[in-house]
Amino acid sequence: MSEQELASNELRPMPQVNKITANDVIDALAAGMADFRRAPVYGITIGAIFAAGGLFVVLSAAALKMSYLSYPAAAGFVLLGPFAAVGLYEVSRRLQSGEELSWSKILGTMWAQKGRELSWMAFVVLFIQIMWMYQVRLLLALFLGFRSFASFEEFLTEIVSTPEGLMFLAVGHVVGAILSLILFSLTVISFPLLLEEDRDFITAMITSVRAVVTSPVPMIGWAFAVTATLIVSMAPGFLGLIITLPILGHTTWHLYKKCVVMPEEPASSVQTQSST
Repeated sequence: MSEQELASNELRPMPQVNKITANDVIDALAAGMADFRRAPVYGITIGAIFAAGGLFVVLSAAALKMSYLSYPAAAGFVLLGPFAAVGLYEVSRRLQSGEELSWSKILGTMWAQKGRELSWMAFVVLFIQIMWMYQVRLLLALFLGFRSFASFEEFLTEIVSTPEGLMFLAVGHVVGAILSLILFSLTVISFPLLLEEDRDFITAMITSVRAVVTSPVPMIGWAFAVTATLIVSMAPGFLGLIITLPILGHTTWHLYKKCVVMPEEPASSVQTQSST
């Protein structure tokens, strides 16, 4: 980002955050399902690609004789959901604005984000995913030692039938829940905001966290609903993601539109942007 762009962002007022209710979340879900029905090909295709990626991660762990990492690796892969859903946000944006809907337009918009602020959000997501996998290996070493397991079944038996395994399971899920909540708070609004508005990623993350803090019950409730849906969707070989990922992505777009209002910009900011 250039010095002129930085100065422009400093002059621009922060996005306004609305307080929402559970009914707003339900309305956003209804709108998200409607978007999926209106443009199912895009959602199913993106969902299928993401599901194939998750299956590849699990099969890779098995091929590397590390099948005991299949579950944490799959859970970590799902953390990439916000980035994978960018195409779904663009579909919903175009449906809402009445713009032309085509693969060339959607992929063109996604490609245009290369090198822009949305790319930095991808690094944020990847960093949290790396932290996720690191904490899994650390907890394995702390509670189960540096031993390996011949199969996932052996690993599963160990963690559900021994005190050390149960402790690993409990602590791992607590730490995982904390990382997931951090990721949700940073990304639930920032990804769609950066897709629609020319803002810096720090402003986008601050706005996202403000949205969660302003409406903690409905937003955290939505986070739990997303987590539960993704876990269930992973069970049948990730196939459930083909349907649930697009619905969640479209819903997140409409939730963003309910949470955030862009304020009127001062004339000085507009002049600065026009000169860049």
